[in-house]
Amino acid sequence: MKASEGTKGIVTGRTRTVPRWQLTRWPGWVGYAAATWSLMYGALGLWWASGGAGFPFGVENDPEAAAESILGGARAVTTAPLIAALGLSGAAVAVAMTRRWRLGERGLFRTALILFAWGASVALLLVIPDRRVLIAVAYAPIFLVGAPFGWPPANYFEVALPWPVINQFVCIAGGFLCAGAAVAYGRRTRGACAYCGRSDAGGGWTTPSAAARWGRWATYVAVIVPLPYAAIRWAWALGIPFGITEEFLREGQEIGLWRAGACLSTVDLVGAILTLGLVQRWGEVFPRWMVGLSGRRVPPAMAIVPASLVSVMVTSAGLQGVRDFLAEGFPADGWATVAPGLVWPLWGVALGAATLAYYYRRRGRCSHCGRV
Repeated sequence: MKASEGTKGIVTGRTRTVPRWQLTRWPGWVGYAAATWSLMYGALGLWWASGGAGFPFGVENDPEAAAESILGGARAVTTAPLIAALGLSGAAVAVAMTRRWRLGERGLFRTALILFAWGASVALLLVIPDRRVLIAVAYAPIFLVGAPFGWPPANYFEVALPWPVINQFVCIAGGFLCAGAAVAYGRRTRGACAYCGRSDAGGGWTTPSAAARWGRWATYVAVIVPLPYAAIRWAWALGIPFGITEEFLREGQEIGLWRAGACLSTVDLVGAILTLGLVQRWGEVFPRWMVGLSGRRVPPAMAIVPASLVSVMVTSAGLQGVRDFLAEGFPADGWATVAPGLVWPLWGVALGAATLAYYYRRRGRCSHCGRV
Protein backbone atom coordinates (compact mmCIF):
# COMPACT_ATOMS: atom_id res chain seq x y z
CA MET A 1 0.00 0.00 0.00
CA LYS A 2 1.21 3.48 -0.73
CA ALA A 3 0.30 6.66 1.03
CA SER A 4 -1.12 9.51 -0.97
CA GLU A 5 0.11 12.91 0.17
CA GLY A 6 -2.07 15.98 0.11
CA THR A 7 -5.67 16.13 1.21
CA LYS A 8 -6.23 12.37 0.89
CA GLY A 9 -5.26 9.65 3.32
CA ILE A 10 -3.65 6.32 2.61
CA VAL A 11 -5.29 4.35 -0.19
CA THR A 12 -6.49 1.02 1.20
CA GLY A 13 -9.04 0.02 -1.40
CA ARG A 14 -11.03 3.16 -0.77
CA THR A 15 -10.19 6.83 -0.51
CA ARG A 16 -10.29 8.35 2.95
CA THR A 17 -10.56 12.12 3.23
CA VAL A 18 -8.43 13.61 5.95
CA PRO A 19 -10.46 15.99 8.16
CA ARG A 20 -9.56 19.63 7.70
CA TRP A 21 -8.19 20.03 11.23
CA GLN A 22 -5.57 17.37 10.55
CA LEU A 23 -4.00 19.54 7.86
CA THR A 24 -2.76 21.88 10.60
CA ARG A 25 -0.72 19.21 12.39
CA TRP A 26 2.93 19.82 13.13
CA PRO A 27 4.59 18.45 9.94
CA GLY A 28 2.66 21.03 7.97
CA TRP A 29 3.58 24.06 10.05
CA VAL A 30 6.77 23.22 11.94
CA GLY A 31 9.03 24.18 9.02
CA TYR A 32 7.45 27.60 8.73
CA ALA A 33 7.61 28.03 12.50
CA ALA A 34 11.32 27.15 12.43
CA ALA A 35 11.85 29.61 9.56
CA THR A 36 10.03 32.36 11.46
CA TRP A 37 12.02 31.73 14.63
CA SER A 38 15.30 31.65 12.72
CA LEU A 39 14.46 34.83 10.81
CA MET A 40 13.55 36.69 14.00
CA TYR A 41 16.68 35.53 15.81
CA GLY A 42 18.76 36.47 12.79
CA ALA A 43 17.17 39.93 12.94
CA LEU A 44 18.23 40.12 16.60
CA GLY A 45 21.75 39.29 15.45
CA LEU A 46 21.63 42.24 13.05
CA TRP A 47 20.37 44.47 15.87
CA TRP A 48 23.19 43.40 18.17
CA ALA A 49 25.76 43.74 15.38
CA SER A 50 24.66 47.34 14.83
CA GLY A 51 25.25 48.15 18.51
CA GLY A 52 21.77 47.42 19.85
CA ALA A 53 21.33 46.50 23.49
CA GLY A 54 20.53 43.05 24.83
CA PHE A 55 23.37 40.88 23.49
CA PRO A 56 23.00 37.85 25.80
CA PHE A 57 26.39 36.17 25.51
CA GLY A 58 29.83 36.86 26.95
CA VAL A 59 31.02 38.04 30.34
CA GLU A 60 30.43 41.68 29.45
CA ASN A 61 26.68 41.07 29.30
CA ASP A 62 26.38 37.95 31.48
CA PRO A 63 28.65 38.06 34.57
CA GLU A 64 28.11 34.35 35.24
CA ALA A 65 29.06 33.33 31.70
CA ALA A 66 32.74 32.89 32.58
CA ALA A 67 31.89 30.02 34.91
CA GLU A 68 28.69 28.73 33.31
CA SER A 69 28.63 29.22 29.56
CA ILE A 70 30.75 27.86 26.72
CA LEU A 71 30.19 31.26 25.10
CA GLY A 72 31.74 33.20 27.95
CA GLY A 73 34.27 34.77 25.59
CA ALA A 74 31.73 35.84 22.97
CA ARG A 75 31.63 39.51 21.97
CA ALA A 76 28.86 41.28 20.10
CA VAL A 77 31.19 42.72 17.47
CA THR A 78 32.22 39.27 16.23
CA THR A 79 29.46 36.90 17.36
CA ALA A 80 26.38 38.96 16.45
CA PRO A 81 27.14 39.03 12.68
CA LEU A 82 27.58 35.25 12.81
CA ILE A 83 24.21 34.91 14.55
CA ALA A 84 22.62 37.07 11.86
CA ALA A 85 24.15 35.01 9.03
CA LEU A 86 23.18 31.68 10.58
CA GLY A 87 19.69 32.92 11.40
CA LEU A 88 18.98 34.08 7.87
CA SER A 89 20.51 30.88 6.45
CA GLY A 90 18.42 28.78 8.82
CA ALA A 91 15.24 30.51 7.65
CA ALA A 92 16.11 29.72 4.02
CA VAL A 93 16.86 26.09 4.88
CA ALA A 94 13.59 25.67 6.80
CA VAL A 95 11.59 27.08 3.90
CA ALA A 96 13.45 24.84 1.43
CA MET A 97 12.59 21.77 3.53
CA THR A 98 8.93 22.74 3.76
CA ARG A 99 8.16 23.94 0.23
CA ARG A 100 9.00 20.53 -1.31
CA TRP A 101 11.29 21.81 -4.04
CA ARG A 102 12.43 18.88 -6.15
CA LEU A 103 16.07 19.90 -5.90
CA GLY A 104 15.75 19.81 -2.12
CA GLU A 105 14.47 16.24 -1.93
CA ARG A 106 17.35 14.35 -3.47
CA GLY A 107 21.09 13.77 -3.37
CA LEU A 108 23.64 16.03 -1.78
CA PHE A 109 21.26 18.96 -1.47
CA ARG A 110 18.90 16.89 0.69
CA THR A 111 21.82 15.73 2.83
CA ALA A 112 23.06 19.30 3.25
CA LEU A 113 19.64 20.52 4.37
CA ILE A 114 19.29 17.73 6.94
CA LEU A 115 22.82 18.23 8.29
CA PHE A 116 22.28 21.98 8.65
CA ALA A 117 18.94 21.53 10.42
CA TRP A 118 20.21 18.88 12.84
CA GLY A 119 23.43 20.82 13.44
CA ALA A 120 21.42 23.91 14.34
CA SER A 121 19.18 21.82 16.58
CA VAL A 122 22.11 20.30 18.49
CA ALA A 123 23.73 23.71 18.95
CA LEU A 124 20.52 25.31 20.20
CA LEU A 125 19.53 22.42 22.48
CA LEU A 126 22.83 21.16 23.88
CA VAL A 127 25.63 23.68 23.30
CA ILE A 128 24.21 27.13 24.02
CA PRO A 129 22.15 26.27 27.17
CA ASP A 130 23.99 25.71 30.43
CA ARG A 131 22.94 24.26 33.79
CA ARG A 132 21.12 27.44 34.81
CA VAL A 133 18.09 26.48 32.73
CA LEU A 134 17.90 23.13 34.54
CA ILE A 135 18.26 24.84 37.92
CA ALA A 136 15.47 27.28 37.05
CA VAL A 137 13.11 24.45 36.07
CA ALA A 138 14.07 22.28 39.06
CA TYR A 139 13.36 25.12 41.47
CA ALA A 140 9.92 25.81 39.96
CA PRO A 141 8.05 23.30 42.18
CA ILE A 142 9.87 24.68 45.22
CA PHE A 143 8.74 28.19 44.28
CA LEU A 144 5.13 27.06 43.97
CA VAL A 145 5.21 25.49 47.43
CA GLY A 146 6.98 28.45 49.03
CA ALA A 147 4.98 31.25 47.36
CA PRO A 148 2.12 31.25 49.94
CA PHE A 149 4.73 31.64 52.69
CA GLY A 150 6.50 34.59 51.13
CA TRP A 151 9.39 32.66 49.60
CA PRO A 152 11.14 33.26 47.29
CA PRO A 153 11.64 37.03 47.69
CA ALA A 154 9.84 39.29 45.22
CA ASN A 155 13.04 40.06 43.31
CA TYR A 156 14.20 36.45 43.13
CA PHE A 157 13.07 35.81 39.57
CA GLU A 158 14.83 38.95 38.40
CA VAL A 159 18.04 37.57 39.88
CA ALA A 160 17.56 33.90 38.97
CA LEU A 161 16.17 34.49 35.47
CA PRO A 162 18.13 37.32 33.89
CA TRP A 163 17.85 37.92 30.15
CA PRO A 164 20.85 35.66 29.26
CA VAL A 165 19.08 32.69 30.90
CA ILE A 166 15.72 33.55 29.34
CA ASN A 167 17.53 33.68 26.00
CA GLN A 168 18.64 30.09 26.56
CA PHE A 169 14.99 29.03 26.86
CA VAL A 170 14.35 30.89 23.60
CA CYS A 171 17.19 28.95 21.97
CA ILE A 172 15.80 25.65 23.28
CA ALA A 173 12.45 26.46 21.67
CA GLY A 174 14.23 27.15 18.39
CA GLY A 175 16.16 23.90 18.72
CA PHE A 176 12.98 21.86 19.04
CA LEU A 177 11.48 23.63 16.02
CA CYS A 178 14.58 22.87 13.93
CA ALA A 179 14.49 19.24 15.05
CA GLY A 180 10.79 18.98 14.16
CA ALA A 181 11.40 20.45 10.71
CA ALA A 182 14.29 18.04 10.13
CA VAL A 183 12.22 15.03 11.24
CA ALA A 184 9.24 15.92 9.04
CA TYR A 185 11.46 16.62 6.03
CA GLY A 186 13.53 13.47 6.51
CA ARG A 187 10.43 11.30 6.80
CA ARG A 188 8.77 12.77 3.75
CA THR A 189 11.82 12.56 1.50
CA ARG A 190 12.43 8.91 2.30
CA GLY A 191 8.86 7.98 1.48
CA ALA A 192 7.53 7.64 5.02
CA CYS A 193 4.51 9.32 6.55
CA ALA A 194 5.57 12.74 7.83
CA TYR A 195 3.14 12.47 10.74
CA CYS A 196 4.14 9.12 12.23
CA GLY A 197 7.31 8.06 10.39
CA ARG A 198 5.91 4.70 9.28
CA SER A 199 6.55 3.36 5.80
CA ASP A 200 5.72 0.26 3.78
CA ALA A 201 9.13 -1.18 4.67
CA GLY A 202 7.93 -2.01 8.18
CA GLY A 203 8.73 -0.77 11.65
CA GLY A 204 11.72 -2.81 12.84
CA TRP A 205 13.03 -1.37 16.11
CA THR A 206 10.20 1.20 16.19
CA THR A 207 7.40 -1.36 16.59
CA PRO A 208 5.63 -1.32 19.97
CA SER A 209 7.03 -4.73 20.95
CA ALA A 210 10.61 -3.78 20.09
CA ALA A 211 10.29 -0.36 21.74
CA ALA A 212 8.95 -2.02 24.89
CA ARG A 213 12.15 -4.10 25.16
CA TRP A 214 14.83 -1.48 24.62
CA GLY A 215 12.71 1.26 26.20
CA ARG A 216 12.51 -0.67 29.47
CA TRP A 217 16.30 -0.74 29.79
CA ALA A 218 16.60 2.93 28.87
CA THR A 219 14.00 3.79 31.51
CA TYR A 220 15.79 1.86 34.25
CA VAL A 221 19.06 3.63 33.41
CA ALA A 222 17.29 7.01 33.48
CA VAL A 223 15.88 6.18 36.92
CA ILE A 224 19.10 4.83 38.48
CA VAL A 225 21.69 7.35 37.23
CA PRO A 226 20.37 10.42 39.15
CA LEU A 227 19.98 8.55 42.46
CA PRO A 228 23.62 8.93 43.62
CA TYR A 229 23.37 12.71 43.17
CA ALA A 230 20.24 12.82 45.34
CA ALA A 231 21.76 10.53 48.00
CA ILE A 232 24.94 12.61 48.28
CA ARG A 233 23.03 15.91 48.54
CA TRP A 234 20.84 14.49 51.29
CA ALA A 235 23.91 13.23 53.12
CA TRP A 236 25.28 16.77 53.17
CA ALA A 237 21.94 18.13 54.38
CA LEU A 238 22.12 15.63 57.27
CA GLY A 239 25.64 16.76 58.15
CA ILE A 240 27.55 13.84 56.62
CA PRO A 241 30.65 15.11 54.74
CA PHE A 242 30.54 12.39 52.08
CA GLY A 243 33.16 13.18 49.44
CA ILE A 244 33.79 16.74 50.64
CA THR A 245 35.93 18.44 53.27
CA GLU A 246 34.63 19.24 56.76
CA GLU A 247 35.35 22.91 56.12
CA PHE A 248 33.24 22.97 52.96
CA LEU A 249 30.43 21.17 54.80
CA ARG A 250 30.37 23.84 57.51
CA GLU A 251 30.43 26.65 54.94
CA GLY A 252 27.44 25.15 53.19
CA GLN A 253 25.57 24.73 56.46
CA GLU A 254 26.11 28.38 57.38
CA ILE A 255 24.61 29.72 54.16
CA GLY A 256 21.85 27.10 53.81
CA LEU A 257 23.36 25.59 50.69
CA TRP A 258 22.66 22.02 51.70
CA ARG A 259 19.00 22.70 52.43
CA ALA A 260 18.62 23.99 48.89
CA GLY A 261 20.49 20.93 47.65
CA ALA A 262 18.13 18.64 49.57
CA CYS A 263 15.13 20.36 47.99
CA LEU A 264 16.60 19.87 44.52
CA SER A 265 17.38 16.24 45.37
CA THR A 266 13.76 15.71 46.37
CA VAL A 267 12.66 17.07 42.99
CA ASP A 268 15.22 14.72 41.46
CA LEU A 269 13.72 11.72 43.26
CA VAL A 270 10.18 12.69 42.26
CA GLY A 271 11.38 12.92 38.67
CA ALA A 272 12.91 9.44 38.91
CA ILE A 273 9.59 8.04 40.15
CA LEU A 274 7.69 9.76 37.33
CA THR A 275 10.20 8.35 34.84
CA LEU A 276 9.06 4.87 35.83
CA GLY A 277 5.68 5.79 34.40
CA LEU A 278 7.18 5.44 30.93
CA VAL A 279 7.09 1.65 31.39
CA GLN A 280 4.32 1.25 34.00
CA ARG A 281 0.60 0.95 33.47
CA TRP A 282 -0.07 4.11 35.48
CA GLY A 283 1.89 5.94 32.79
CA GLU A 284 -0.82 4.97 30.30
CA VAL A 285 -3.98 4.89 32.44
CA PHE A 286 -4.60 7.19 35.41
CA PRO A 287 -4.59 5.16 38.67
CA ARG A 288 -7.64 4.75 40.90
CA TRP A 289 -6.61 7.28 43.52
CA MET A 290 -6.71 10.15 41.01
CA VAL A 291 -10.28 11.27 41.59
CA GLY A 292 -11.96 12.46 38.43
CA LEU A 293 -9.31 10.91 36.18
CA SER A 294 -9.29 7.31 37.41
CA GLY A 295 -9.32 4.82 34.55
CA ARG A 296 -8.92 7.44 31.86
CA ARG A 297 -6.18 7.25 29.26
CA VAL A 298 -3.11 9.38 29.97
CA PRO A 299 -2.52 11.73 27.01
CA PRO A 300 0.89 10.73 25.57
CA ALA A 301 1.95 14.37 25.30
CA MET A 302 1.54 14.72 29.07
CA ALA A 303 4.63 12.52 29.49
CA ILE A 304 6.47 13.09 26.22
CA VAL A 305 6.69 16.89 26.33
CA PRO A 306 8.15 17.36 29.85
CA ALA A 307 10.38 14.28 29.57
CA SER A 308 11.82 15.51 26.27
CA LEU A 309 12.50 18.94 27.74
CA VAL A 310 14.18 17.52 30.85
CA SER A 311 16.30 15.11 28.80
CA VAL A 312 17.67 18.02 26.77
CA MET A 313 18.38 20.18 29.83
CA VAL A 314 20.01 17.32 31.76
CA THR A 315 22.22 16.41 28.81
CA SER A 316 23.28 20.03 28.30
CA ALA A 317 24.06 20.48 32.02
CA GLY A 318 25.95 17.18 32.05
CA LEU A 319 28.07 18.15 29.05
CA GLN A 320 28.96 21.38 30.83
CA GLY A 321 30.04 19.38 33.88
CA VAL A 322 32.20 17.11 31.73
CA ARG A 323 33.83 20.12 30.04
CA ASP A 324 34.60 21.68 33.41
CA PHE A 325 36.05 18.43 34.73
CA LEU A 326 38.29 17.96 31.69
CA ALA A 327 39.57 21.51 32.09
CA GLU A 328 39.99 21.65 35.87
CA GLY A 329 39.70 18.14 37.32
CA PHE A 330 38.25 17.54 40.78
CA PRO A 331 38.04 20.68 42.98
CA ALA A 332 39.80 21.01 46.32
CA ASP A 333 36.43 20.96 48.14
CA GLY A 334 35.95 17.28 47.29
CA TRP A 335 35.32 14.87 44.45
CA ALA A 336 31.61 14.47 45.27
CA THR A 337 30.85 18.03 44.16
CA VAL A 338 31.62 17.01 40.57
CA ALA A 339 31.53 13.22 40.16
CA PRO A 340 27.73 12.66 40.20
CA GLY A 341 27.27 15.18 37.40
CA LEU A 342 29.74 13.43 35.10
CA VAL A 343 27.15 10.75 34.30
CA TRP A 344 24.38 13.23 33.59
CA PRO A 345 24.88 12.99 29.80
CA LEU A 346 24.06 9.28 30.16
CA TRP A 347 21.00 10.22 32.21
CA GLY A 348 19.81 12.67 29.56
CA VAL A 349 20.37 10.28 26.66
CA ALA A 350 18.67 7.41 28.51
CA LEU A 351 15.68 9.59 29.37
CA GLY A 352 15.43 10.72 25.76
CA ALA A 353 15.54 7.11 24.56
CA ALA A 354 12.94 6.04 27.14
CA THR A 355 10.67 8.87 26.02
CA LEU A 356 11.08 7.87 22.37
CA ALA A 357 10.20 4.27 23.22
CA TYR A 358 7.12 5.47 25.11
CA TYR A 359 6.07 7.43 22.02
CA TYR A 360 6.49 4.40 19.77
CA ARG A 361 4.38 2.30 22.14
CA ARG A 362 1.61 4.86 22.54
CA ARG A 363 1.25 6.38 19.07
CA GLY A 364 -1.32 3.81 17.82
CA ARG A 365 -2.89 4.07 14.40
CA CYS A 366 -1.87 7.12 12.42
CA SER A 367 -4.89 9.30 11.69
CA HIS A 368 -3.18 10.60 8.54
CA CYS A 369 -1.85 7.50 6.74
CA GLY A 370 -3.84 4.84 8.60
CA ARG A 371 -0.85 2.62 9.32
CA VAL A 372 -0.71 0.76 12.62
